[in-house]
Amino acid sequence: MKRRPSVLIYLALLFLAAVFVLPIAYMIITAFKTRVDSQTSPPRFLPRAWTTDSFTKLFNDPGSPVLTWLGNSVVVATIFAVLSVTICAMAGYAVARMEFPGRNAVFGTIIGMMFIPGFVFLMPNFELMSKLQWLDSYQALIFPGAASAFGLFFMRQFFLSLPKELEESARIDGAGPFRTFFSIMLPNARPAIMTLLVIQFLANWNDFIWPLYTLFSDDRLTLPVGLARLQGAYTIDYPVIMAGAAVAAIPVLILFIFLQRYIIQGVAASGLKG
Repeated sequence: MKRRPSVLIYLALLFLAAVFVLPIAYMIITAFKTRVDSQTSPPRFLPRAWTTDSFTKLFNDPGSPVLTWLGNSVVVATIFAVLSVTICAMAGYAVARMEFPGRNAVFGTIIGMMFIPGFVFLMPNFELMSKLQWLDSYQALIFPGAASAFGLFFMRQFFLSLPKELEESARIDGAGPFRTFFSIMLPNARPAIMTLLVIQFLANWNDFIWPLYTLFSDDRLTLPVGLARLQGAYTIDYPVIMAGAAVAAIPVLILFIFLQRYIIQGVAASGLKG
């Protein structure tokens, strides 16, 4: 009788895992179907005949340079994530640990910005990129959202969870604010940094609307915008689209596999102290 709750918990977790895994499995399996097989009604989970024609079409179509789009997304998302983490870590530490006039007002304003829909900034950011002549360039995808309100809040929460004795010991040893931040606080914030790195990477990687408005050249498109062009006006080749989605998921899965330990630590520690 004592083991029954544990069994129920495991069954619930197994059900939740199936809910998340089955769509991914269906996407991958559909990529190996023929076009006719993917449009059968009622739909079949497993194909009648496995084929890699969709991947061949995906990578050999000269009008759809998927590898170029993939490289663009990797470069832009990586630079964006690194820049965003750098800005948010420094700003979060300043708001969490440093005393200056109007600190609470600054923090309150930043929190308020988290409740404003992102579409509100679409036209102002577009006008700004136009004035800077950054349209149809990677700068337009990297700089506007690098100073993230959520990222600052996330890093602030983590720095508040660190003991103040770390800073006091550094000051006794003669370290200044910059030395304390870079040598003491930043290494201890590695879980939060890695977590925010993944979050910001995913935010830029999955972004569709902003690149759609700011990029015009086919060879500069990111993967989400490029994959949307695989859909025809009257017909949809589902296996090719699912093959593209599977290719887009590979870098994200690799990133999560290598950083999952830091992500769990960062999420657990960032909410300890408010």
